[in-house]
Amino acid sequence: MNLDSDFLNNLALVLTGFGAAFFFALWVSLVIWTYRDISNRTRDKLVQILSTVLVGLLYLPGVLVYLVLRPPRTLEDEYQRTLEEEALLAAIEDQLLCPGCERRVKDDWMLCPSCQTKLKKNCHNCNALMELSWNICPHCATPELGMRKENMSMDDVMRNLDTGEAQEASVAGETSAVKDASVTKEANGET
Repeated sequence: MNLDSDFLNNLALVLTGFGAAFFFALWVSLVIWTYRDISNRTRDKLVQILSTVLVGLLYLPGVLVYLVLRPPRTLEDEYQRTLEEEALLAAIEDQLLCPGCERRVKDDWMLCPSCQTKLKKNCHNCNALMELSWNICPHCATPELGMRKENMSMDDVMRNLDTGEAQEASVAGETSAVKDASVTKEANGET
């Protein structure tokens, strides 16, 4: 079997053409893949262009350099990681802790069972639980004892104070009169 030199030349030319077409297609696909990959990893346009040009100019060594230098996680991975961190932080923040001993407490506890730190207080009007820092009950809108009422002038406060003292004095007078009458009845031998 004698091979013709023209046949061998034509075969070599065809194989070279297929090889060149294969390497050109590989080069184009690597440039496109690099651009898509770096677009998924960063929003910085300069980094996207430089990475694509690096692979376009250096071909396979450029791909190796790109693989070494590219960001480790995609933007989607970073977003998912951020959501997970926020969910963990929210779960940690939702747990109520005693300010005295840092142990977990429940929302409806007035006192920490471990260190006896006061956690809540009762409203003097409706008896609902209130935070210690609250000055007004959110359930019945009653101000905390000792708090100044809104829209009251100093004269109104003084008048209420005077009438309050007069009422206390009249109640005290009635109480003392009742006591005097009972003492008088006991002295006279009456029951």
